[in-house]
Amino acid sequence: MLKFMTFLFVVTLIVSGCNTKKEEDLFNFKGSHVGDNSAVINIVSQLKGATYSKDFELKTTEEPYGIILNYDWSDSEMNYKKTSIYNATFLFALIENLDWVTFNFDNQPYKITRESLQNWYGENLNELENESKTEKLIQRHLEDDSKINQLFN
Repeated sequence: MLKFMTFLFVVTLIVSGCNTKKEEDLFNFKGSHVGDNSAVINIVSQLKGATYSKDFELKTTEEPYGIILNYDWSDSEMNYKKTSIYNATFLFALIENLDWVTFNFDNQPYKITRESLQNWYGENLNELENESKTEKLIQRHLEDDSKINQLFN
């Protein structure tokens, strides 16, 4: 009986040890600031197109505060504009003092301000409280290409 219990204990340890990777909830970073390099890295690494991310710059010396994200998009089939909107929505929802973000996709920049995106949605992005609601908001607005183009004109 002791051998059987020891065997079960070892198997339980092995199985639980193999399942240690837990995807971090993006909303754990809600209330972050542009100057918090660690939080920004964690957020950016979980956004769409993160595998194509080259580097980023934090613009914190004077207001308005911003982030520049640079991508190597040559192998990606994702849409620039939709990815920008998706990622900007999460960034503005999570980073309190972020006023603008520029996405550079192979020398094609897309700049989005907090004010313009909130006006586009008709919602205050600071009030988003979880990933599910944020995803639903984004998906509802990404269905109409003419509406997407309005944001960038």
